Amino acid sequence: QVQLVESGGDLVQTGESLRLSCKASGRGFGGYRVGWFRQAPGKQREMVAIMTTDGTKNYADSVKGRFTISRDNGEGTVDLRMNSLKPEDTAVYLCNLNFRTVGGKEYDYWGQGTQVTVSS
Repeated sequence: QVQLVESGGDLVQTGESLRLSCKASGRGFGGYRVGWFRQAPGKQREMVAIMTTDGTKNYADSVKGRFTISRDNGEGTVDLRMNSLKPEDTAVYLCNLNFRTVGGKEYDYWGQGTQVTVSS
């Protein structure tokens, strides 16, 4: 079983930066795809950034060039560096670990989320 704890959310002003961090407990962190998702009030949860086990990164178009995802397999952490924040980035940010076996069994873990609020 994997447990995830996010930290780093805060209230900031437009243009400022934040760094979110997610710490995973349990084994096998290096074998998971890691990611950050966000959910704003009244909106669907959306992918922000994901990073595969081979280091490939994918970002939502809305954050490309501003956000950077990174992982430390030794520490079991995944970070999200957010620059040039905008009010539309306001949301609860959730950390995700995902692994699908060859046989199709999926292991999907979520943190509780950390609030990011960007004031205009």
